[in-house]
Amino acid sequence: MKIDIGLSDTQRNQIAEGLSKLLADSYTLYLKTQNFHWNVTGPHFKSLHLMFEEQYTDLAAAVDVIAERIRALGIFTPASYVQFSQLTKIKESLETPSWDKMIAQLIEGHETVVRTARALVPVVEAAKDEVTLNLLAERMDVHEKNAWMLRSSV
Repeated sequence: MKIDIGLSDTQRNQIAEGLSKLLADSYTLYLKTQNFHWNVTGPHFKSLHLMFEEQYTDLAAAVDVIAERIRALGIFTPASYVQFSQLTKIKESLETPSWDKMIAQLIEGHETVVRTARALVPVVEAAKDEVTLNLLAERMDVHEKNAWMLRSSV
């Protein structure tokens, strides 16, 4: 069925393309954060273990919201490691870094997600897509706060 929500096919495709990058960044950061939650050691173990859990729990919910917005626009979501690895700008951690390097990598990850979301804002504003604009604003707020919390832990 044709989708008639006040956005052209081109606008829906452009927005979904940007959201797919946000989804890939968010999912990759989710995996990285959960990895670090499982593997953190050191003098700040308990507080970091709990903070990482809060953050990956939020990311797990966020990927669903982002994916569902893409689907509401009538576009299929990327949903494989291969697709995510092609779309994300977040680097995987193939080793288990020390707790302070985990924090640095997660800060970088959260800031990457913010930049990905912010880059989509002009496209979404031009299309007058307030629903996606609200989603982007909420995600940027969460990731900016998470990066601040992590920076404050060092």
